[in-house]
Formats: sequence, C-alpha cells, structure tokens
Amino acid sequence: MFAPVGTEEIIPRRTFPAVTALIVAINILVFLYQAFILLTEGEEGLNAMIQAVALVPGLVTEGQSVVLPFYLTFFTAMFVHGGLLHIASNMIYLVVFGDNVEDLMGPVLYIFFYLLCGLAASVAQIAADPTSMIPNVGASGAIAGVLAGYLLLLPTGTVRILFFLPPFSRIARIPALFFITLWFILQIFGGAMSLGSSSESGGVAYWAHVGGFLAGLALAFVYKQIMRWRLAWT
Repeated sequence: MFAPVGTEEIIPRRTFPAVTALIVAINILVFLYQAFILLTEGEEGLNAMIQAVALVPGLVTEGQSVVLPFYLTFFTAMFVHGGLLHIASNMIYLVVFGDNVEDLMGPVLYIFFYLLCGLAASVAQIAADPTSMIPNVGASGAIAGVLAGYLLLLPTGTVRILFFLPPFSRIARIPALFFITLWFILQIFGGAMSLGSSSESGGVAYWAHVGGFLAGLALAFVYKQIMRWRLAWT
C-alpha cells in the first residue's frame, strides 16, 4: 500500500493554507456528524441522511428532490463521505496538494476553483450514467481538480510517497508529473471499465474524477495565462 505524504517544490509555500484547512475541517465535522447518526439511529438513519444530501444522477436528470432541492446536492455531496477510508484518502490528497495550489492562486480564487471542479465532477458523473440511482458523495472530484491544478502550476514538483507493508515502510520521491499523470490514466481506465454496467465500480466514481481533473486543467490553464498577461503588462 502507498500514500502521498508531502510535496517538494522549487518555490516554497509562502502562506498558511487557510482555505484548505477549512475544507478539511468541514469534511471532518460532517463525518463526525455521520458517525453520531450511525451510533444513535443506526445504519438506516445514516443511509437516510446520505440519501438526503447525496447527488443522485437519476433524480437530477428528472429534476426531483429527496429532501434538499436537487441543485443543492451538487454542493452538499462534496462534504459527505461513505466511510473512514474514503474521507481519510481524500483529505490526505487534499492536504498534500491543495496547500500549494491555494498558495499560488490565493484563498478567494482557490475556493472558487475547488467548488467549480467539484461541480464539473458531478456533471461528468451524471453524463456517464444519467439514470443511475446510486448516491454520489465525496470530495474526490474536487480534489481531482486540485491535482490537475498542481500538475499545471507546479509541473517540476516532487511527491513524497510512503510505501508501507507492515512492519516495513519507506519513503520514495516521485516526480509529480509522473505520479499525477499515472493517477489520471488509472481513472480513465477505471471509468472505461465501468461503462455498460454501472457508473461506479467498487464504490469509485471514476468519471467524477475525470471530469474534476479536466476542469482543473482548464481552470488552471486560464489562471496561468491571465498571470502571464498581467506580468507582461507590468
């Protein structure tokens, strides 16, 4: 097993990643609330809560709602997770890559970047299977956009990877270009394998990852071009 634990860049981070920390905190608080519901109301109560705030492609395409208006679930679904491993992996990736993207973009642009990538991820998942009644939750689509932003804005960065097979572990350094590109290729492969059967495979919304990543590339490219134009005119 492996997990990214940090990055190394030529340009060090200059500011505290307040928005990234806030997003992580909100996700953790929501997950603790989910755990509270599970303890007090059981699995039935937790499933009802998730169904209420999750994005369900079939309901969105029909304009139907469960509790919240369907258009609000595009946002609420980003802050709900399906289990401890789900939220842990998402938050690790967000902390590792999000701080540097926020540092370059600034907190205001970064929060819009994050949310737009999350929205694009949901649109991609709906397009992949518009009749699916499987609830979609999680921050992974938005975080896929963050990975794309890091790739485009910091292409020479290095990712520190912790490889662990208890009781052995070691840290290796891998070029971010290789690590993130390989990650994206695996998402496309997983999405292609899921076509014709279900939009999700093993609980992973691959097309949301692809959609969020492509949105992140496009938005980061626009940001990079604007910054170049501003420098050229100063």
